[in-house]
Amino acid sequence: MFLTIILVILTANFILDQTLAYLNLSHLKSTIPSALKGIYEDDKYAQSQAYTKANTKFGFITETFSFILAFVVLKMGLLGQLNDALSISYSNPIVLALVFFGILFIASDVLNIPFSLYSTFVIEEKFGFNKTTLKTFVIDKLKGYVLTALIGSVIISILLYLTTTIGENFWIYFWAVVSVLMVGINMFYTSLILPLFNKLTPLEDGELKTAITAYSQKIDFPLDNIYVIDGSKRSNKANAFFSGIGKKKKIVLYDTLINNHSIEELVAVLAHEVGHFKRKHIITTMILAVAQVGFMLFLLSKFAFNTELSQALGAKSYAMHLNLVAFTMMYAPISSITSILMNLLSRKNEFEADDYASETYSSKALQVALKKLSVNNLSNLTPHPAVVFVSYSHPPMLARLENLERHKG
Repeated sequence: MFLTIILVILTANFILDQTLAYLNLSHLKSTIPSALKGIYEDDKYAQSQAYTKANTKFGFITETFSFILAFVVLKMGLLGQLNDALSISYSNPIVLALVFFGILFIASDVLNIPFSLYSTFVIEEKFGFNKTTLKTFVIDKLKGYVLTALIGSVIISILLYLTTTIGENFWIYFWAVVSVLMVGINMFYTSLILPLFNKLTPLEDGELKTAITAYSQKIDFPLDNIYVIDGSKRSNKANAFFSGIGKKKKIVLYDTLINNHSIEELVAVLAHEVGHFKRKHIITTMILAVAQVGFMLFLLSKFAFNTELSQALGAKSYAMHLNLVAFTMMYAPISSITSILMNLLSRKNEFEADDYASETYSSKALQVALKKLSVNNLSNLTPHPAVVFVSYSHPPMLARLENLERHKG
């Protein structure tokens, strides 16, 4: 029964994803809609359409491959067979789980390397985005392996220890552990993790820093921790983000963003990021994320010790790590619903941050910045509403521009 449920969920998710992708492609306009004139030149607009098509079609190939592989592995009970084979050599449940997940992670990543290479060095290269060298690609992979091994092994070990020593109430204690980890990563991400992959440097003295200082004094907000990240090391795409809580908060600007925008536009983008902090979006999102994890772990505790789950994946006997895999797949519909709700909140937050930037700095400057970002990133300006509803954490650019028009500053 459990295997049937898992396969049905897996198939339904695949069909839904492909339906949304088809709707998005069918919603593309071959000519620039009148509302978009003045944002894209004809050649750039055509390029953005081609970029969307290329990524969507390639996504269909990768997702179809992953779906077929997962379906076959589950249907044939290969995960259970792997567990039974490993259990002959590893009797300790924690060690067994670590080896099991290690093999799955490496196998999955190796199978996906050709797709990653094609995406980076063919599609992104073709459209002028890629700046990643093969050396950087390999080093990033190796660093990712080490980071995943360290963090993943600690989390899995704690989870297995709690389930074996506490029983069904393990979820309460593990929730506390994960919550602390989530807050810690949010606070120290730019200090500990990001520097492993990118170089962060404090924003240098100059016109931009002077303009930012003047703005921060105007809104009575300390903006001392402003950093520039070498995003151009891997891509020409631009971005900015806010991370951290309290004194650990930092605003990070991509060097590509600084290179492509005027000082007024950059301050407007920064004002948007400050808006997230001022409107309590970061704390609210963190609280909701922690609550979601607690709910998921509570449900996990109801299935964690069910032998039938392990057997559904092809094992002869109970194994907690198999139950974890099975539960994750069964939880997918709930995860999709919570993701949609979080995206609704996120889009609302983006409008509010735009409003804050408009009220405290300049609606016009932010509009110009958004237009440039869309053009430089070859964004799809006409996504299908269903795709926006399900997948977009940010409102479509046109919706943001219309909102800013009502808040000219």
